[in-house]
Amino acid sequence: MTPDQYCQDKAANSGSSFYYSFLFLPERQRKAIIALYAFCREVDDIVDSRSEPAIKQAKLHWWRSEVDALFKGNAQHPVGQALMPVIKQFNLPQEQFEEIIDGMEMDLQQNRFDSFKDLNLYCHRVASVVGLLSAEIFGYRDRKTLKYAHDLGMAFQLTNIVRDVYEDARRNRIYLPQDELQRFKVSESDIIQGRSSDNFIALMKFQIERAQQYYDKAMAELPEGDRYTQRAGLVMARIYQTTLDEIVADEYRVLQHRIKLPPLRKLWLAWRTLRQEKHRYKKWLRLNPVHS
Repeated sequence: MTPDQYCQDKAANSGSSFYYSFLFLPERQRKAIIALYAFCREVDDIVDSRSEPAIKQAKLHWWRSEVDALFKGNAQHPVGQALMPVIKQFNLPQEQFEEIIDGMEMDLQQNRFDSFKDLNLYCHRVASVVGLLSAEIFGYRDRKTLKYAHDLGMAFQLTNIVRDVYEDARRNRIYLPQDELQRFKVSESDIIQGRSSDNFIALMKFQIERAQQYYDKAMAELPEGDRYTQRAGLVMARIYQTTLDEIVADEYRVLQHRIKLPPLRKLWLAWRTLRQEKHRYKKWLRLNPVHS
């Protein structure tokens, strides 16, 4: 199995919504983003495993050394080997890969967040940094696109927190800020034991509204001329926002089950979004012929 095949299998078998946004990219970009995604899956799977904390820490430490080896041109892991040409082709910075590992280590060191300010740093490391790396792979003309990529990553992670609140609690992780739990009079035991209430629903509405604000902010920051090159992120946004819509339609019952869109619906959302973005891009080119 080649390094690229390893990454492809890692991405396809994950069942993640991200995979559907990669399918329609040109081959060079698709291989690159799948290799990046496989890296994120490798380190995230370490944190989510049932291993002892010391073993998880040792594995993340190994990945730090692997990132160092990657940027020196002698990666050992199939994911590292797949990333070697990618970091050169797209000029990806080493410190951002290290920052993703920093975020994973936060999961080992803390399982509660006092305030949204504290949660913000975690979201930046595990999601916004991935968004910034992805933007480099997709390409852009205007540096404002990096602001879009950062805030879209925040929106994705906040969506994950809402969707996975009960699943995370079963692992003794509560990402909802402690001061917000207190404000809405929701206890940790309510979440851990799956007890919904009007207060919990109000808390979820607040969390979804904040996630939506980040989606809105990201879209406002994305320059029109870079929309089509960043179309994979727009596909993901459509899938993730549809997931939030389904949570609302399901009356916020995230403590009872995890909302998941079926693969066929994700594929349809991806196709529809790409079709709309292609029409929008053609219209933009007619109005801006110098860029065609």
